[in-house]
Amino acid sequence: MINRNFRAHWRLDKEIVFLNHGSFGATPIPVMDKQREIQGLIEREPVKFFMRDYEGFYERAQEALAGVVGAERDDIVFVPNATTGVNTALRAVPLSPGDEILVTNQEYNACRNAVNEIAKERKAVVREVRLPFPVKSSEQVTETIVNSLTGRTRVFLIDHIVSQTALVVDIEDIVRELEDRDIETIVDGAHSVGMVPLNLEKLRPAFFTSNCHKWLCTPKGAAFLYARKDMQNLVRPLVISHGANTPRKDKSRFFHEFSWTGTDDPSAYFSIPSAVDFLSSLLPGGLPALMERNRSLCLEARKIIIGALGIEKPCPDEMVGSMASFPLPDAVSEPIAPLFMDELQDELFMRFRIEIPVMYWPKFPKRLLRISCQAYNSMDDYRKLCNALKEAGM
Repeated sequence: MINRNFRAHWRLDKEIVFLNHGSFGATPIPVMDKQREIQGLIEREPVKFFMRDYEGFYERAQEALAGVVGAERDDIVFVPNATTGVNTALRAVPLSPGDEILVTNQEYNACRNAVNEIAKERKAVVREVRLPFPVKSSEQVTETIVNSLTGRTRVFLIDHIVSQTALVVDIEDIVRELEDRDIETIVDGAHSVGMVPLNLEKLRPAFFTSNCHKWLCTPKGAAFLYARKDMQNLVRPLVISHGANTPRKDKSRFFHEFSWTGTDDPSAYFSIPSAVDFLSSLLPGGLPALMERNRSLCLEARKIIIGALGIEKPCPDEMVGSMASFPLPDAVSEPIAPLFMDELQDELFMRFRIEIPVMYWPKFPKRLLRISCQAYNSMDDYRKLCNALKEAGM
């Protein structure tokens, strides 16, 4: 088991027990150094970088990421975050008035808002399938979804790893079931890359998007969108730019439109190879070994937290990745303005110096506590959490 010495590779506050990698990630120092190096190259000769060097950096980043997610290089492009990826994918799927977009009650709020907006524009219907939590099995989730399909269902937006409940959903079975019914699947994999093994060539959803700044630990603003080959002629970036009428024939329109949507700072994307190399260096087995280590730590931590809270397992071990959520007693007080944090989350931070989310789900006063497990964490962190929960009256 990795010890806390690996924390030295991150600039995290030494006074804080940081158990919320899942929200925004945390970038290791060597990867931040690589980003600064790339930014230095840009400013040394901006015209040379953007006109002559940019595409080579882009392709090298695609290549490094493709090896992690099990995709062909040309089937992935970069977007700033998974929410952008979901919005982009939703606009690509053909919808007619009355067609159904299926979502779950555990969909991330920002992406649910995107679904609602697209449905309004296309006069489509949004239907919500209610997934249980706590849940008994992965098969229970798949069965609930399949039984919710109708003859009008055209597209299903599904979280691979749910933000609130932290459930790892068996999307392979779901994608296959929907494929047999000619229903397209958009996978919101915001937490997926760097947390769980991926093979997008085998999975082959219509679209898959994931943040690299979370579990792959890149700088903020790096995510990708995978599009199955038959969908690439339908998908357009949210910003239409030079690629829309490029005369170049050497690469696909998919590449040309997404690779350049206007001048910005591409250093987060171009730091992806450095992030992959760094995380792969931490254990002899590389990134797969680190993902398994983080999952093992999460399962071990989950046991003692369940014991401290006096509750049953909210889900089977097979549905746990590097995060886990725990139902808490109902909140007593309304959330505190201006940030509207739960009073327990505020107390854990202010009194015990533990950074951990307490989320209202499915809505106030119901709430969940969610842990994250990354290389810089150890079991001592979760023992401190258990002690703090006890002192806080949980």
